[in-house]
Amino acid sequence: MRILQYICRKKFEMVLEACVETLEEALKARELGAHRIELCSRLDLDGLTPSEELISQVCAALAIPVMVMIRPRAGDFVYTGEEIEGMLRDIDKVKTMGASGIVFGVLTPEKRVAVTLCRRLAERAFPLPVTFHKAIDVLEDPAEGVRELLECGGITRILTSGGRPTAREGAAKIREMMEAAAGRITILVAGKVTCYNVLEIRDLTGAHEFHGRRIVGDLTSLAAGCR
Repeated sequence: MRILQYICRKKFEMVLEACVETLEEALKARELGAHRIELCSRLDLDGLTPSEELISQVCAALAIPVMVMIRPRAGDFVYTGEEIEGMLRDIDKVKTMGASGIVFGVLTPEKRVAVTLCRRLAERAFPLPVTFHKAIDVLEDPAEGVRELLECGGITRILTSGGRPTAREGAAKIREMMEAAAGRITILVAGKVTCYNVLEIRDLTGAHEFHGRRIVGDLTSLAAGCR
């Protein structure tokens, strides 16, 4: 049996979020069954804020939710005041363009969640839902980061591989993070999660939402999903 067919039978149990950086990839992800899109530019740099033109094109073309990355530069997640002001302006623009949600992550120089700044950004994003991205995995203890994000308010999801390179390696920490979230924030599992292993990762973590470049198949080739 094709793996994708089996996954389709299990879709009611899972939410699959595809990470894309072009309109073509977004359309293909929808075709292959993605429930939601995370839209970025420069995935070779782990994702930056996409252009206004791309945001408009993707939001106009897709009926499924489009979450837009707000990240002004590559590198760490400790931002200057000027960079934060730029992120606020970008959020304002994205809210007028049909996006369904915002994705960001901000840390302190001590590698803690920058609670005050996160609260400010989340308040500006309201009423759109907010995903705190994999900056959480830079922390010494991502589960403590969950508890810090609970203080922010307005954070809907946390994207994580449990502080490890892959979700499989971070499965125990992901379970700990889900316990810390206590149902108040959804843990969105990433880290080499594909349509081939998502059922295994679901069983290892107990999570229900999953994110990846190949979560519904290869978006960069002519192949139609997982075979």
